[in-house]
Amino acid sequence: MAVTIRLSRQGAKKNPQYLIVAVDSAKKRDGAYLQNLGRYYPKAKEPKDKIQVNQEAVQSWVAKGAQLSQTVGQLLKNLASSA
Repeated sequence: MAVTIRLSRQGAKKNPQYLIVAVDSAKKRDGAYLQNLGRYYPKAKEPKDKIQVNQEAVQSWVAKGAQLSQTVGQLLKNLASSA
């Protein structure tokens, strides 16, 4: 089972909110996931409110061999550079 850390869309029409989740790569985008690792709110007013992530859990999954999606990788990179 290949695990991927990617976004799962939530929220209403024209008001997207995403969960950052660890999921089997064969599952659908919004299907069942293994663990919720955080949230991403692209329309948040304050930059600090845009992304909330459990860094320890992400590092744990990466250590176990999970792959980051391109989008999640960029989000985490931007989060690290702004901190």
